[in-house]
Amino acid sequence: MKKHSIKYNLALLMALLAGASVTSHAQSSVSLYGIIDGGITYVSNTGGAHVVKFDDGVSWGNRWGLKGTEDLGGGLSAVFVLENGFHLGNGALAQGGAEFGRQAYVGLSNAWGTLSLGNQYDMTREIMSNYNISGWASGYAIHQGDFDRLNGDRLPNSVKFASKEFAGFSFGGMYSFGGVAGDFHQNSAWSAGAHYGIGQFTIGTAYTQLNNPHGVSAFDPYAMIGTSTFLGQPTVSVDPATGAITDLYANSAFPVDRQGTFGVGASYAFDKVTLMGNFTYTTIKAFGNQSHMKVAEGGANWQVTPAFSAIGGYQYTNFEGHHWNQVSAGLHYLLSKRTDIYVSADWLKASQGVDAVIGYSFAPSTSTSQTDVRIGMRHSF
Repeated sequence: MKKHSIKYNLALLMALLAGASVTSHAQSSVSLYGIIDGGITYVSNTGGAHVVKFDDGVSWGNRWGLKGTEDLGGGLSAVFVLENGFHLGNGALAQGGAEFGRQAYVGLSNAWGTLSLGNQYDMTREIMSNYNISGWASGYAIHQGDFDRLNGDRLPNSVKFASKEFAGFSFGGMYSFGGVAGDFHQNSAWSAGAHYGIGQFTIGTAYTQLNNPHGVSAFDPYAMIGTSTFLGQPTVSVDPATGAITDLYANSAFPVDRQGTFGVGASYAFDKVTLMGNFTYTTIKAFGNQSHMKVAEGGANWQVTPAFSAIGGYQYTNFEGHHWNQVSAGLHYLLSKRTDIYVSADWLKASQGVDAVIGYSFAPSTSTSQTDVRIGMRHSF
C-alpha cells in the first residue's frame, strides 16, 4: 500500500469532513482547535553542565485537532476526535512520529455516556492528572519518571466507555488490545476510574495496568529517574578511567512484565484558593521481582485576579530505598482568554546515589539535585 504525504492526507481529510458537514446540514458540526506553547528554559545540571535552551509543549502539549459530532436521532450521536501532537521548535511530529498520536477515536454518545474506539487517554489521565498541582505550576513537574502515568498517557487499540455525570458522579473504563496472535494478554492494558464532585469539593480515583509496556510506554530507568539499578538489574555502566556513564537502556527498552498504578486525589476550593492533593501507588514487575513507587503530592492554586494566578506544589517520592523531594512554582498571567505568559521553576533533591532528573524532561544531573527555570507563552484556538 502506497504511503501518501501528510499534506495529501490532511487535504483529503478536510475534503471528506467538509463533504460530511454539507450532507448532514445543521445536524453535524466539525471544530478545529489547538494549543501552541513555546519558551526558554534554564537547567542547572544536565550531564554535568548547565544549559539554556528553547523548549516547547511544556505548560500544555502542542497540538491541533479536529472534533465532530453528528446527530443520529433518538438522543444518539456519532462523535470523533483526531488530534496531532507536534514540536514547535522544529515542526516535527510528537508521540513517536504518529500523525494523530495524541488522540484518534470514533464512537457513539447518548444520555448515558460515550462508547469510543481508537487511541485514547486512559482513566488515570482523565481523572488523576487534574490533581497534579505541581504540573499545573510547571509543566515539567510530573511525578518521577511518569511511572504513575499522570502526565497524560494513552492506550492504543482501545475500547472505552466514559459515563455522563449523574448527581456529581461519573465513571469510566477501557480495554486496550495487544494484537499479539495466540496471546490475548501480551501487550494488552486496561484502565478504570470514578469521580465525584459536590459543591467546592471533588475526589477521584483510577487504576491503570499495562502488560509488557512497549512503544511510547517503554522503560528507560536511568533516563526516567536517574538510578543506577532497577528491579535488581544495573541500568548504567561506568567507565573506570573517565567516570563516563553509559545508559544501558537508551536504545533498547528495559523489559517490564507489568506496570500497575493506583491513584486517588481530591480538591477543595476556598474562594480564590483551591487546595489540591493526590497519592499514587505504582507496582512494576520484571525479572521475577517487583517494586513499588509511592508518591504523595499537595499544593494550592491562588487565583489572585481573574487574569493572574500563582500555583505551588510539593511532591515526595519513595522507590527502592531512594527518596525524592521536589518543590514547584508557577506564575501565570492571561493577556486574553486565549493567550497567557508564565514563569515557572522546579527544584529537585534526590537521595544519595541518585542522579536527579526532573519529570523525565532533561538529561540526568551528575549530582543529587537539579533545578529549572522557564519563561514561556501559550496560545489556544
